[in-house]
Amino acid sequence: MSFPDWALILGLLFITMVLVQTLLERLPLSSAMIYLAIGYAMGPAWLGLFDPNPMRYTGALEVATEVVLLVSLFAVGLKTRLSLRDPRWLMPIRLAVFSMIITTALIALIGVFFLGLPIGPAVLLGAILAPTDPVLASDIQSELGDQPDRVGVSLAGEGGLNDGTTFPLIMLGLGWMGLHEMGDYGWRWWVVDLLWAPLGGLLIGGALGTFVGWIVLHLRTRHQSAVGLDEFLAIGLIAVAYGVAQICLTSGFLAVFAAGYALRQMGTQPTTRATIGSTDSAELATHPAHAGTVMNSAIQEFNEQLEKLAELAAVLLVGAMLYYTKPEPAIWWFVPVLFLILRPIAVVVGIAGMPTKPRQRELISWFGIRGIGSVFYLLYVLDHGVAGPDSQRLISFTLLTVAFSIVLHGMTALPLMKYYLYLKGMGKPAGKKLLP
Repeated sequence: MSFPDWALILGLLFITMVLVQTLLERLPLSSAMIYLAIGYAMGPAWLGLFDPNPMRYTGALEVATEVVLLVSLFAVGLKTRLSLRDPRWLMPIRLAVFSMIITTALIALIGVFFLGLPIGPAVLLGAILAPTDPVLASDIQSELGDQPDRVGVSLAGEGGLNDGTTFPLIMLGLGWMGLHEMGDYGWRWWVVDLLWAPLGGLLIGGALGTFVGWIVLHLRTRHQSAVGLDEFLAIGLIAVAYGVAQICLTSGFLAVFAAGYALRQMGTQPTTRATIGSTDSAELATHPAHAGTVMNSAIQEFNEQLEKLAELAAVLLVGAMLYYTKPEPAIWWFVPVLFLILRPIAVVVGIAGMPTKPRQRELISWFGIRGIGSVFYLLYVLDHGVAGPDSQRLISFTLLTVAFSIVLHGMTALPLMKYYLYLKGMGKPAGKKLLP
């Protein structure tokens, strides 16, 4: 295809993004569902406009999905308003650690005893499908408003944290297959992969986000300089946090999430968008009381648009890659078991003892969305040497699970979240009972 042809297609896609938004607000559909269908049609299954073969272009696709994840994780960090001392952090931390480990173990057991996978590929399948997705869950999280309760905090926090906390389990699976150095008695996995990688990533990201935010605000409030170009600040901080974390053998995902969170804490004054628009922007940007909020508002607006573009690109790729799946009968019972049994078990056990209502636990259990994070880890393990029949089964189970998740969770997100907010704010309405 020529450049004008691609320009026409991309232009139509972007315009479609805008036109369907109003329609999607009235129907039980999500933008990801539409992107998935368009991607499938554009891929080798039909039009053949592009061919994202996960076995042939593994490295390029891995980088593309990783970039999408980094943008989304930074956005989640920017949206998180909880202070470090807020007790509501305990829920997402337990989900991102305990529930994720339980999910991985349960899927691995099913892989060994029911799918006939060796222990290494079974653990990889569990670790690939264990993390919930920050990209596709962003619309559900935003439904909960600026002051989210435990459901909003849990979904956002879990999505922001578990793409990093699942990494040790990925390395464990690769180690059992002889594709990752574990060290004598597994010391390298215990010290570097399990302990240092997540903890170091959070520390590095938090320190960089705080330092960069402090420098920028100091220059703006004391010297009236470094004003504007907040878009470059966002991209630069994402890149620096990721780069430093990876060089230090820590989690780049957790570093970027922590950098966004730390930067968000720099702007805590109640400056609203209306205030920003009604006052000289340059004056507010250099005002000691409002500079942090203005900076964060500008970065968040840019990042939200960038996140939408990243979601479009990533889901188009997933739709096109469905051509390379080989469905087997087991997938038809595996997906319901994962969504309706394994995820709820992992949530209930992982947050046992937490002060949650049955309605909240049910929503958290159901919205364990699988998405771009799972696709990235699939490509990561393929790029690190997983091959043969096991690789094909990982491709099929991962991509089909993600596709089912996009459709099922996309159809139920709007009605369930609206009903939940109705009950939370106005009491039970008369009519059919959707949630107990």
